[in-house]
Amino acid sequence: MFGLGFWELLIILAIILLLFGVKRLPQLGQSLGEGISNFTKSFQGDDTQEKKEKEQGDSLDDSSDGPSKPPAGDNS
Repeated sequence: MFGLGFWELLIILAIILLLFGVKRLPQLGQSLGEGISNFTKSFQGDDTQEKKEKEQGDSLDDSSDGPSKPPAGDNS
């Protein structure tokens, strides 16, 4: 893995632990995970947004085919 051995990874993790401390380490991991998930959603979100717009456009086209009826309470 990137040419890093067990001892190199252990030293890097120890330095991170010393820099951020035990209390902030879970928060750091959570923030990193949320950032990665938001990053992946941003790429997938473009496709889903286009699909939603296309589906909404199709449903609007279907509803405009026939003549519209006046509201039920309007007798004029």
